[in-house]
Amino acid sequence: MPEKYRVAVIGRTGKGNYGHALDTVWLKCDRAEVVAVADENEAGRAAAAKRLGAKNAYADFRQMLEKEKPQIVSVADRWPDCHRDMVVACAEFGANVFLEKPVAPTLQQADEMVAACEKHHVKVAVAHQTAYSPRVKVVKALIGDGKIGDVLELRGHGKEDRRGGGEDLMVLGTHAFDLMRHLAGDARWCFARIQSAGRRAVAGDVKQAGEQIGPVLGDHISATYGFDGLATGRFTTHVAKAGASSRYWLEVRGTKGTIHLGYGILPVAYLCEDPGGLFGQSKAAWQPVTSAGVGKPEPLDAKALENGNIFIVNDLIEAIEKDRPPLDSLADGRAALEMVLAVYESHRLDRPVELPLKNRRHPLAAM
Repeated sequence: MPEKYRVAVIGRTGKGNYGHALDTVWLKCDRAEVVAVADENEAGRAAAAKRLGAKNAYADFRQMLEKEKPQIVSVADRWPDCHRDMVVACAEFGANVFLEKPVAPTLQQADEMVAACEKHHVKVAVAHQTAYSPRVKVVKALIGDGKIGDVLELRGHGKEDRRGGGEDLMVLGTHAFDLMRHLAGDARWCFARIQSAGRRAVAGDVKQAGEQIGPVLGDHISATYGFDGLATGRFTTHVAKAGASSRYWLEVRGTKGTIHLGYGILPVAYLCEDPGGLFGQSKAAWQPVTSAGVGKPEPLDAKALENGNIFIVNDLIEAIEKDRPPLDSLADGRAALEMVLAVYESHRLDRPVELPLKNRRHPLAAM
């Protein structure tokens, strides 16, 4: 294995830029050297090359892949409309990928990305930072050890700000669904209802959202998911008149207790050994969960970790060297996207739908 991996970065200034620091994380990784950057915007390209200390900069990412032959590429652009072409090109050149979420606008594109990466045997890590959290690792162990009994319900929300509804579902819902899957396994079915201005949303309410995430629908969404066993997942988002961003968390309720969990690399996490416990209002104490365990001081410095991307790239390198999937792989990212699009498919058909979805195109296109 190389002492240092040749890393390249693809961004698009003004069109998603470089995501949530998927470029600068490599400056913190002692196993990586940024050799090139690609950006169709001339000024942005020059700024990125200077910021990353890259010797070479390209307007065409395919030309960069051909000439530089990087071993890892950050597909950093936050807008997903370009992800399919960039990831497939990286796979064809044998480059592993660190990918911003959401992975793609449609399941059809995500399927093509997965197929290309499997064909060329490259790894893709998705920027769902919470999946890499050392606190979430402790939470998973608590659930696995039966600390809260059998999981009955996972209840989450989007940020419910001005993007509440369809845009919130795609941009923030992907984090919620990815976390649900890491805690409860794959969703097997979905039943959802979408409203617009207080009534059932119809085809005329479909609109194109910002950030090139594709069509969206509704300003109020309620979705229910079924997992194996007793577990049911629920996700809600609406344009909040009050309390926007205050409900961006996931509650995991079991037969013996409850876990309250936020998002990020060191999210807020609490355990209550009371099956009827309400966060902050319970006879049983809510005990903080840290990366060291329940009720123990946090040994990690949240400020030094920033958004936690260093955990992801270090895991990606280990996945390459041990030939295993990254902790949050492209298949995981696709599964989270599938939970998003299942909402639209269920609403369109006005019935529960089974996952994996048979319809791999965007459900709103059929409305």
